[in-house]
Amino acid sequence: MQEVTDQLNIKGIRTKRGGKISINSVTRMLHNRKYIGEYKYRDIVKPGGIPAIVPEDLFDKVQERMVSNKKAPAKHKAEDEYLLTTKLFCGKCQCLMVGESGTSQMKKKVHRYYKCVSVKKHQGCDKKTVRKEWIEDLAIAFIRTIVFDDDLVSMLCETATRVQNQENTTLPLLKKQYNDTLKSIDNLLNAIQQGILTPSTKQRMEDLEKQKTELSIQIIKEEMTKPIISAEEIEAYFNRLRKLNFKKIEHRRRLINTFINKIVLYDDGRIYFGCNYKDCSKEMTFAELEEANVFSSDISALGAPKYRIESFDLVRYFIL
Repeated sequence: MQEVTDQLNIKGIRTKRGGKISINSVTRMLHNRKYIGEYKYRDIVKPGGIPAIVPEDLFDKVQERMVSNKKAPAKHKAEDEYLLTTKLFCGKCQCLMVGESGTSQMKKKVHRYYKCVSVKKHQGCDKKTVRKEWIEDLAIAFIRTIVFDDDLVSMLCETATRVQNQENTTLPLLKKQYNDTLKSIDNLLNAIQQGILTPSTKQRMEDLEKQKTELSIQIIKEEMTKPIISAEEIEAYFNRLRKLNFKKIEHRRRLINTFINKIVLYDDGRIYFGCNYKDCSKEMTFAELEEANVFSSDISALGAPKYRIESFDLVRYFIL
């Protein structure tokens, strides 16, 4: 929220009264249902009463994220951010693991780690705590095996257009109807120029113009709801991800929120990575992770993965 606020102020955007944008301003905007076309007057609420400028599914996702952020326990502690809050789970009891910190008595050094909620509340689980840096580095390293998979990126670029066309059948139909309407208008104009006039000519022209306008609006809405992403844009997106600083907090946050949905940490040497696209989700052992070279003293030195992730769901994820 603070990042959004800062960016708006940097760009010189102001409130309707000329003041600077605040977090409260952004919060009100994100909750404003007028953006999805909902008109309200006193106790009367009318969906679709005004033009919508934000897709309803996107609006709903924002509300879910804001509720999740509000309920997230121990997301910020000791001047640091726990990036796996609401994503890291105990492999023994399936409870969330939340951020904790403590200071050693001898060296007065602050230690940060994740702790099972069940252990924290003394509810029977004996899961050991894990160091914050270790598990977050591991998540970033796993993400790198996706981002630097050349075969995966190549497959995405080749199939993106085809998958989008297969999924969006409404837009091609609307565009065909729009083109047919334009042809009908041209034919009617040609007939008028040749002196062919009937009492219904004017009404027919008005109907076609109205139909043209309505189709144009429907096409714009459909394109806003399901924007077409080209293969070049997907390739450029991955290239930008590869150039991120994998040690910088805002870049690490972006990568984790983009790719990781759930991580389950077991005590028997297993770890499950649940991604936002199912075919990329993977359970691995620490031995497999070490063999794939994700355990590195310098994460930035990580090479390309030794396995290939095939996923048409990845295409669908980036499109939607």
